[in-house]
Amino acid sequence: MKDLNSVLKKLQITEKGTDLKEANNQYLFQVDTSANKMEIKAAVEQYFNVTVMNVNTMRYSGKKKRERTVRYGKRADWKRAVVTLKAGDSIDVA
Repeated sequence: MKDLNSVLKKLQITEKGTDLKEANNQYLFQVDTSANKMEIKAAVEQYFNVTVMNVNTMRYSGKKKRERTVRYGKRADWKRAVVTLKAGDSIDVA
């Protein structure tokens, strides 16, 4: 099992994330690409002291970006987790 501090990279504050937070008590996190749902759940529960009901994950491939020459580079692949919390629990975003 991984070190739980390396599982969560950042809390994503986006328009979609704000809507999910208000409607369904769900939060978006950018996580380590090799992290599984159990590790994400344990990291969120330990770090924010909340109860996690469900974790959904999705992988994103990095975009191709053109360099100053004819060659192309690539941004890094990343993974997002949508974490559903128990009713009454919340994460302070401020």
